[in-house]
Amino acid sequence: MITPYLPYPLVSGGQIRTYNLLKNLAPKHQITLASFIRDSDETQYLKDLKPFCKKIIILQRRRAFSPLNIFLAAITPYPFLVSIYFDLGVKDQIRKELRREKYDLIHAETFYVMPNIPQTEVPIFLVEQVIEYLVYQRFVEGLSIWLIPLKLFLFIDVFKIKWWERYYWKKAARLAAMSKEDKNFIKSLEPDLNIDVIANGVDIDYFAKTHKKKTKNPTILFVGQFKWLPNKDATKFLVNDIWPQIKRKIVGAKLWIVGRNPPSDILKFASRDILVDGSIEDIRLAYGSSDILLAPIRNGRGTKYKILEAMATKTPIVGTRLSVEGINLNNGKEALIAENAADLSAQTVKVLKNPKLGQELALAAYNLVRDQYSWKKISAKLDHVYQRVGAN
Repeated sequence: MITPYLPYPLVSGGQIRTYNLLKNLAPKHQITLASFIRDSDETQYLKDLKPFCKKIIILQRRRAFSPLNIFLAAITPYPFLVSIYFDLGVKDQIRKELRREKYDLIHAETFYVMPNIPQTEVPIFLVEQVIEYLVYQRFVEGLSIWLIPLKLFLFIDVFKIKWWERYYWKKAARLAAMSKEDKNFIKSLEPDLNIDVIANGVDIDYFAKTHKKKTKNPTILFVGQFKWLPNKDATKFLVNDIWPQIKRKIVGAKLWIVGRNPPSDILKFASRDILVDGSIEDIRLAYGSSDILLAPIRNGRGTKYKILEAMATKTPIVGTRLSVEGINLNNGKEALIAENAADLSAQTVKVLKNPKLGQELALAAYNLVRDQYSWKKISAKLDHVYQRVGAN
């Protein structure tokens, strides 16, 4: 299994996913984990992964904005995203490992690690956590008109991401997407691909221990790791367009923005009624001290952990259709879905003013996540795909 990050500590969606898959797949498979790290300090977490891995191989990644990455993106066909991870030394490490051991399957987590896989007869199973070029395309489209020269340059990079993403979809023996929507989108571009849907899951037992307490002020929660561009966009949409409408209707309401690595343009939102928290140690504390999760996601496909966690902690959910993509939620039954600022604020106010409705939504969502989205069930589905791909 090749990943663009070490799957511990559990501070991002990708780390949570990979860690839980490793834990649940280990009893049935001998897994070699090959993970990129950014800093040697990360090796302190190897002890947390060794119980699930036969072997761990560390792949050193260059700093994102190193001159070499910029140079590669400028003079080669590779986009900047691929240039960050492409390394001839890493490719040689993987080549030697494939010669040393007999492997039945290579699991590549994200397409941009695949240039490091040498020519091999071992079937490659590629998992796309998100359709990357769509995320970057939306980001570039949102840049100011005053940045036209930069936008033109970045659109070229988005075009390269799209080309290489589709190239590696076709190069893999089999592909997995996070949701039916992602699968259908990929199929619209590449109809002949074999695609499985392997959704994200949640640790039901862990989140069931969340202690829910009555809030002093009505508290709206937003959760998001800010290294992921769609979370920045959603936060700005929430604070600038949705929050003012909620404040007018709910006296004393508080907004709690929780997420790792908040940049300066997010930190500046902190005020008397908005808390920006980038250092919470246990996310269950946030769900336990909030009345509702608001997820106004407008970009980035795939299953959102914040939604699964809210479901597992019996926290009512209001969000966009994109925020609940990949989860079999029904509008009005397990969550309230809206798209524009006026409707998202109205649905949030509706739940805050009607606690019984919030309890009904939360209980229905909990029953759904317990029955369909435990890591045990998700891992069993992935194991079934492994058996098919590895047997070829």
